[in-house]
Amino acid sequence: MATELLYKQPKTLLNKGTGFLSGYSHSLNPYTGCSFACSYCYVRQMPVSIFRKKEWGTWVDIKQGAAELLRKELLRAKAKGPVTIFMSSSTDPYQPVEYKEQVTRSLLEVMVQEQPDFLLVQTRSPLVRRDMDLLRELGNRVRVSLTVESDLDEIRKRFSPAAPPIAARLKTLELLKEAGIPAQAAIAPVLPSSPEFPKKLKKVVDRVCVDDYFMGDGSGGKRTRKLGISSLYEEQELEEWYNPSAWRIVYDRMKTVFSEEQVLLSQQGFEP
Repeated sequence: MATELLYKQPKTLLNKGTGFLSGYSHSLNPYTGCSFACSYCYVRQMPVSIFRKKEWGTWVDIKQGAAELLRKELLRAKAKGPVTIFMSSSTDPYQPVEYKEQVTRSLLEVMVQEQPDFLLVQTRSPLVRRDMDLLRELGNRVRVSLTVESDLDEIRKRFSPAAPPIAARLKTLELLKEAGIPAQAAIAPVLPSSPEFPKKLKKVVDRVCVDDYFMGDGSGGKRTRKLGISSLYEEQELEEWYNPSAWRIVYDRMKTVFSEEQVLLSQQGFEP
């Protein structure tokens, strides 16, 4: 299904960090909507999706003039105190439309010139490797958090078929590491994975964050339950993985190859 692209002129880009992102001064979303359309995405239950009256994943708003607007807002914010930015909270900054529109790249160019105190780039797309030149210029002020919910691509295909393959994400983490760009694997949400998952991550990253629906959807799992995700687990006889304690399976496995300090849990793993 083709994604409906709409061009919008935003009045603001930087939003105050609240709730799960209260450790940040601001959140920043280069787009509204996300064509990856992951089945479990909590944004499906948020106003930005509910009031649109169109299926989440079928439309994307492209924010025009975003770089110029960010420059103005960033200068104002920096004059008031430390600026820490989470990009992005309700869309993927490297979804397919970014190949052509390059809104995210234009925002990074601004942030290289007017550097925030810290920037976290949250994505599940290998396209982030295109911008390694800019990310490298931010040094220790940036961290790329690349979602790798599972090491099993058949699981990825069942839960988020439009999202990039797992192998491409692991390769991207490897390239980021080689480039000296701070990065982590975000196992968020925890999906069924193999006992070999930790060893695969250990080769490409030295920091992981484990999060699940119940800790990470901002409502104790209520938003996710409304999506009926449990039926996906039932169909595949994977009910043990849809459980408030399922994260422990992955967390404990990770700690067999990573040190205590390298395995972070939920909100802690996403903070500056």
